[in-house]
Amino acid sequence: MASKGWKIKVGLNWSLTLFICLGQEWRFWGGDAGGQKYSALKQIDRSNVAKLQPAWTFQTGEIADGKNSLMRSTFEATPLVADGVMYLTTPFNRVVALRPETGKELWAFDPAIDKLKAASLHISRGCSYWTDGKKKRILLGTQAGRMYSIDAETGKLDKAFGDNGSVDLRAGVADKFPDRAYGVTSPPVIFKNLVITGAWVSDGDPQGPAGDVRAFSVATGKLVWTFHTVPRPGEFGHDTWDGDSWKDRGGTNVWSVMSLDVQRGLVFLPLTSPSPDYYAAGRKGANLFGDSVVALDAATGKRVWHFQTVHHNIWDYDLPAQPALVTVKSNGRVIDAVAQVTKTGFTFLFDRATGTPVFAIEETPVPASDVPGEAAWPTQPRPVKPPPFARQSMKAEELTNVTPESRAYCEGIAKDAVLRPMFTPIGLQTTVLFPGTNGGTNWGGASFDPETRTLYVNSMDVAMVYRQEKRPEGSLVAYRNRGVGTNSSRFWDPNLYPCQQPPWGHLTAIDLDKGEFRWRIPLGEYDELTKRGVPQTGTPNLGGSLVTAGGLVFIAATNDGRFRAFDKDTGKKLWETRLPASGHANPMTFWSAKTKKQYVVIAAGGGNKYNSTFADSLMVYALP
Repeated sequence: MASKGWKIKVGLNWSLTLFICLGQEWRFWGGDAGGQKYSALKQIDRSNVAKLQPAWTFQTGEIADGKNSLMRSTFEATPLVADGVMYLTTPFNRVVALRPETGKELWAFDPAIDKLKAASLHISRGCSYWTDGKKKRILLGTQAGRMYSIDAETGKLDKAFGDNGSVDLRAGVADKFPDRAYGVTSPPVIFKNLVITGAWVSDGDPQGPAGDVRAFSVATGKLVWTFHTVPRPGEFGHDTWDGDSWKDRGGTNVWSVMSLDVQRGLVFLPLTSPSPDYYAAGRKGANLFGDSVVALDAATGKRVWHFQTVHHNIWDYDLPAQPALVTVKSNGRVIDAVAQVTKTGFTFLFDRATGTPVFAIEETPVPASDVPGEAAWPTQPRPVKPPPFARQSMKAEELTNVTPESRAYCEGIAKDAVLRPMFTPIGLQTTVLFPGTNGGTNWGGASFDPETRTLYVNSMDVAMVYRQEKRPEGSLVAYRNRGVGTNSSRFWDPNLYPCQQPPWGHLTAIDLDKGEFRWRIPLGEYDELTKRGVPQTGTPNLGGSLVTAGGLVFIAATNDGRFRAFDKDTGKKLWETRLPASGHANPMTFWSAKTKKQYVVIAAGGGNKYNSTFADSLMVYALP
């Protein structure tokens, strides 16, 4: 496979060698700046994918299973390949540079995070790559709330960046809350000479570190702009907050991956719920920019347009996934669009430049809350097309029957609960709601095939089971959610079989031109149920997919420890292999000019919310 190179002038003082390599490398977490998760490589195709075999494995040496460690880990990273080097981040936030053909370690950088400090999980989904044609940098955000600039060739810190190579991201947003969580778990966006980042913040208490999105100079680490995700007085959207409820409001952050339209200079943010994320009597109003897709001018941080997908969120229905920059044929012409998949199972599709919906979005009346003080928003948006890719309700007669034990356990949970459709506020009585807090879909997001304008999204159907309980006088919040059952807040049994009849997980191909499904299949299985003759059930899943010009969709994600390839046109399974543990990550692919081979890569770490098996293996596959 040949590549073509052009030398182009950028500005007056420096030049950038731009290689158009038919997608040979993987320089962005999502494959390209717009997060399509697509590769034009096709050495591996429908005819030979069944011959894939392991090429090499790299083990990070980092496993925290909660037994011999305070916290647990999850290996969710998608590595980059740039200029012939692979860059991998580990659960403990190290960066490792590897030979992409062999896995030989070239260098490693360790930010030495405090592994004993409380966090939901030890996690890093990836880093970002920047070059001006001469200098090469890796930009890494950590759970400790720092941004590092690392020389991509040596692994040494760029001493000109910030304070000897790093910037304290807590400064300016978490000063009032020194003991509250603030960190980065997803790779930042690189726009010209800016590094743009959000952060993970705590969302259980009303006040906390701000979820602001900020841009810093790649050269110096100096702050260039700030976008207030909770608008301040005089800013657009401030009137969606009642009284002073905006002050020091926590949450409303971007913990997932942002996207960049390089040509238009637009950065797209998937924002999350304001805090607290369930009982919101103290933040009456629609609460912009909570749970909104926001397009910003990447050079200035100014809002260009936005759309709020959930008003006054009281279900933890964050926007978890990277907005996918796609093309779609609408009214006879092909337009640039952005597709946002959600925990709720909706796919929102907008004109990328203006924010105009491609398909109509209706404001639908929803129930009021019975919890004192709560003022649920009276309507919620629903796109007319495409149809939901995840379950949004359940009937009593749909209770599981996969085993007698599962049925009995789930009946015990359901007997005192009410089954309610999505967007019913969690009430004083135990309530079963679909989707659950993990979706729908989650941070793995969707992949997009530009050849057929098809979006591929994996999803799960696991309900949440909650009720609101009054807290003692003087508590920060008058009511808190309480989960029900031995597995806390999820509607499943001790084997993690969801309590409704299967399928429990899907892979869905969506025709974006028509707003219709091309195909939909169960994704994943439980071996013990398969042995009992239960048809393939699908499973809970975290992580996303990769689509290639070879006609394939690659995905791990499922909690059954498998990595699969499907025919992108039909959904037929063409290849399957077992991993050391479940691959809760997004796969990537790259071409090596040295070996003349295409490689496919997945991080297999297991653990997370769905597995007791942990591993630390980066698995790399190629044809014999």
